[in-house]
Amino acid sequence: MTRQLQLDPQAPWKARFRAAGIPWAVLANQNPTRGLVCTNRDGIYQLYAWDVTTGELRRLTDDPTGVVGGTLSSDGAFVYYLQDDGGNEIGHFVRVPWEGGAAEDLTPDLPPYGAFNVVQSFDGRCLGMRIANKSGQMLFVFAPGTAPRQLHKSTHMFTGPVLSHAGEIAVIATTEGTGSTDRRLVAFDANTGERIAELWDGEGVSHGIVEFAPLSGDFDLLCTTSVSGNPKPFIWNPRTGSRRDLKVDAIRGEVVPMNWSPDGATLLLSQRYEAKQQLYLYHLPTDEVTKLEHSGGVISSSTFDAEGRILIAWQDGANPACLLALDGKTGQRLETVLEADDAPAGRPFTSITFESENGDTIQGWLANPDGEGPFPTILHTHGGPTAVMQDVFFPECQAWLDHGFAFLTINYHGSTAFGKAFEKSIIKRLGELEVQDMASAYQWLVENGIAQPDAVFLTGGSYGGYLTLLGIGKRPELWAGGMAVVAIADWTTMYEDESEMLRGYQRALFGGSPEETPERHEKSSPITYAEDIQAPIFVIQGSNDTRCPARQMEVYEEKLKSLGKDIDVYWFEAGHGSRAQEQQIDQQERKLRFALDVMEGIEGKRAA
Repeated sequence: MTRQLQLDPQAPWKARFRAAGIPWAVLANQNPTRGLVCTNRDGIYQLYAWDVTTGELRRLTDDPTGVVGGTLSSDGAFVYYLQDDGGNEIGHFVRVPWEGGAAEDLTPDLPPYGAFNVVQSFDGRCLGMRIANKSGQMLFVFAPGTAPRQLHKSTHMFTGPVLSHAGEIAVIATTEGTGSTDRRLVAFDANTGERIAELWDGEGVSHGIVEFAPLSGDFDLLCTTSVSGNPKPFIWNPRTGSRRDLKVDAIRGEVVPMNWSPDGATLLLSQRYEAKQQLYLYHLPTDEVTKLEHSGGVISSSTFDAEGRILIAWQDGANPACLLALDGKTGQRLETVLEADDAPAGRPFTSITFESENGDTIQGWLANPDGEGPFPTILHTHGGPTAVMQDVFFPECQAWLDHGFAFLTINYHGSTAFGKAFEKSIIKRLGELEVQDMASAYQWLVENGIAQPDAVFLTGGSYGGYLTLLGIGKRPELWAGGMAVVAIADWTTMYEDESEMLRGYQRALFGGSPEETPERHEKSSPITYAEDIQAPIFVIQGSNDTRCPARQMEVYEEKLKSLGKDIDVYWFEAGHGSRAQEQQIDQQERKLRFALDVMEGIEGKRAA
C-alpha cells in the first residue's frame, strides 16, 4: 500500500529540494582572490560573486527563471552570461561588474540569438561565442567593447570554441565532413578567419576539445579521441601540427582531461567507467600517472587554486554539491571551502545490471523504500541521450522512496561511459534499443520481487521525457502510467520550431532532416503510437522551451484527446526545466498526486 501524500511544508522530501548546493565554481585566471559561483541558496539558481579571501558570496543576477551558466573574466572584473527571455535561451550576452552593477550588452548590434555560454582566452583579451539563428550556427570572436567578427558559419553541429592564451587561435569540434554525430577538429586564425589546421582520426572516431595550455606562446590544446572505443586524451598543437597521445591505456573506460595546472606541467584527468568517476594527475615531463585519493560521488567542476590545491564541486546521493579542496598531489580531502545545506537523510543507490533484449548489459541505480517488496515502482530515464546517470544528489528519487515507491534509473543504450559503440548504437534508430532496455528493466524488477507487475511508472525529463512517452506507446502493456517533463513528442514538428543550436544535432542523430529521413522520424516519434496507448499520461512542459518547443506537445495532446486517451499537460512559465526550488517542489507534488491517484485505481481493481 502506498503512503499518503506528505503535504507538510517541512516534509523531508521538500527539505531535500530546498537544500542549496553549488554545482560549479571558478576562479579568475589572473586574480584568484575572485571567483564565480552558481548556487540556489536564495531559492533559484543564480550567479554569485565569490570573495575567495573571506568566503563571502554576493548575488549578481536576478533573473526570474534563473541563470545557470556564466564566465568570469580573466582579471575578475566582469561576469559574462546570456540574458534571455523567460528561460528560452535566446537573447544577448551581457556582462556585469564583479563588484555589482548594471548589465551591459556585449553585442548590441546583433539581433537576438540562441546561445549557451561565452568563452575567453586565458589572458581575457579575446572572447568567443557560438550563436545560432534560422540560417545556421556561427562562430564569433571579439575583444570586450568591440564588434564581434564572424569566423565560421555552418548548418552542421559544432561545439566550442576554445581560444589560445591570447586568442590568436580558435578551435571548434564539428560534425562537418563526418556524416554522423562524430566530430573533427578545425582551427582558425582568429584575426583573419583562415582555416589553419584540421584533425580527424577517421571514420567512426569523434574528437572533443577542452582548453589550451595556460602559458603565453604555448599553443598546445587538450583534446580527446575515441579511436580506442572510449574518449582518451591527447595534446595537439594546431600551429605546428604536433600531437602527443597520453599514456593512459591502463585506465579503463573514458578518460577526459579537466584542467591544466597553472605551470602547464600537470593535467587533472577524470575517468568515467561504468557510471563511476575517479580523478588522476598526469605529470607531462615524465608521463607519470597518479590516482587521487578522493571519495566517490560525482565531480561537476574543478580548478587549481593559488595554493596548488584542487577545488572540486562534489556531490553524492546523500549530499548536495559543495566545494571541496583536495591536496594537489594526493587528492586527500583538506577542507570544505563552500558548504552546501544539510539535507535529510535518504536511502542509498545500489548499482545493478541486467541483460537487455538484444543481449547487451545495462547498468542502473536502484533504491528501495522501507518495508518488504514488491513495491509500486518508478522507472526513470535520464536526459541526453549522450549523458550518464551517476550517484548524484537526487531529491526526486528520495521523494518517491518517502512515498513507498521503489526507484530505478537506467543508463540505456546511447548513454556515455560505457564505450563509444554503446553510445552510438542508437544513431538513425532513436528509441528502438532504449525502449527494449526499459522493457528489460521492467522484467528484471518484477522477476527480482522489487516491482508490483501492474504498478510500474515511467518518468524522465527532456530525452528521458521522450522515452517516457515513447515507452508508453510502444510497450503499452507494461506500464501503469507515465510522467514526462519537458519532453519530445513529435520529432518532425519539433524540428520546425526548435533552436538552430540543436537542429544540426537532430540531423546528425537521424542522418538527415525530417524532410530527408521522414520514415526514421516517424518511427521514432511518440505521436506515431498514440492509438496504442493504454496508461494515463501526465506531462510537465515549459512554455518558453526552445529545445523541446511547445507546439509539438500541443499537437500530441490534441491527438491523444481526440482518441479518448487519458492525458493531462501542465504548462509552467520557464524554458527547458525549472531552476527554482519551490517550482520543483510543486512539480514533484503534481507527479506524486498523479501516481498516487493511479495507484488508488489499481488497488481498487485488485480489491474487486
